[in-house]
Amino acid sequence: MAESLVFIDSGGVTAMALVVQKYGGTSVADSGRIRSVAERVIQRKQAGDDVVVVLSARAGDTDRLIQLAHQMSERPDPRELDVLLSTGEQITIALFSMAVMDLGCQCVSMTGYQAGIVTDHRFGKARISWIETLPIREQLETGNIVVVAGFQGYDDLGNITTLGRGGSDTTAVALAAALHADVCEIYTDVEGVYTTDPNIYGKARKLKKISYEEMLEMASMGAKVLHIRSVEFGMKYHVPIMVCSSFTDAPGTLVTKEDSDMEKVMVSSVTYSKHDARITVTDVPDVPGMAARIFRPMAAAAINVDMIIQGSGPVPGRANISFTVPKSDFARSMEIAEKTAHEIGAGAVHGNPNIAKVSVIGVGMRSHSGVASRMFDALSRLNINLIMISTSEIKVSCVIEDKYTELAVRVLHDTFELDKEPNGVLKVREE
Repeated sequence: MAESLVFIDSGGVTAMALVVQKYGGTSVADSGRIRSVAERVIQRKQAGDDVVVVLSARAGDTDRLIQLAHQMSERPDPRELDVLLSTGEQITIALFSMAVMDLGCQCVSMTGYQAGIVTDHRFGKARISWIETLPIREQLETGNIVVVAGFQGYDDLGNITTLGRGGSDTTAVALAAALHADVCEIYTDVEGVYTTDPNIYGKARKLKKISYEEMLEMASMGAKVLHIRSVEFGMKYHVPIMVCSSFTDAPGTLVTKEDSDMEKVMVSSVTYSKHDARITVTDVPDVPGMAARIFRPMAAAAINVDMIIQGSGPVPGRANISFTVPKSDFARSMEIAEKTAHEIGAGAVHGNPNIAKVSVIGVGMRSHSGVASRMFDALSRLNINLIMISTSEIKVSCVIEDKYTELAVRVLHDTFELDKEPNGVLKVREE
């Protein structure tokens, strides 16, 4: 569920455009790249726009900080870990602000606390509760470029909190919503959103625009371009999100509300994820309440269960229940499942971490039939077995053996001819 923001806004209408830009870790990885980003931001400011910049930690910095924490403690205290990890973004915003000022432009850096980003109390996975926009607006009114540390905020007790990996995207879109920005631009190391991962298939095509719903499904199914919570914010508060490259001036991809042109396209993308594992609890008593008994302790352990399938077992009155969990939670999930199976009188618990999810996504599925059959036919011709299947209004997902992932992605991309520009789709309106 997306965070629900309360915006405490100073009011004030800005005559010029207000733009929120976010730059990821690879975009600010060293002093040369930081200076290049600074030059890009200054150009936007000189063109007449107010600019708020959200920065991630430099590439590799967060991992180094995590290593430092584990050198001190096997299980670092969550509060202190957030204090440590938040410094990565603070280094970046300070260096960036120095670069901007060295180039002769006014600039001020702000931590999540200084920018008024208030979160709940969940260290490491905090959600934004509300944003006090006055501090940023005051700085914009003085002519400053405002540079905000991504990924962080503070709770109502004054503790520093972090939003989890990918949290800088969420910071940027949430700020864009709170400030009523004209657009939120996400700058990364790719030129936009593609029909599939261009690293595994050269025929992947960059999309001019994509709906929030499609982008949500892509993010949840493994696409790494945008963090899923940032897309939820964009959709909830109608923030146009432009995904661009920080290394080129090529046009990016606009993530926006669904329109009639998008509905003409049956499938817009193929995604995959190798970050899941499958668990099967066998011989579960086929009576009311057993599924709840299995999944209740998973929820209590904050394990995200995704696909769930229940089928009849070989013994009458017994069923098999299969589900997927993040691979990082596999060992813990197996322990919980085995304990629960013993408690409810079920059979053995089997686990398989060597799986992948492959999905086809498109809002056009609502008005086009036959997507699933075409998908299954294409995979069957390559003798790729479907272990699990799930569907939604705009998505069909299959669990397969992970060794077939890239082959499956390529054949599905070809099956739905995603390398070709769809006919009758209008050009993206310039923002």
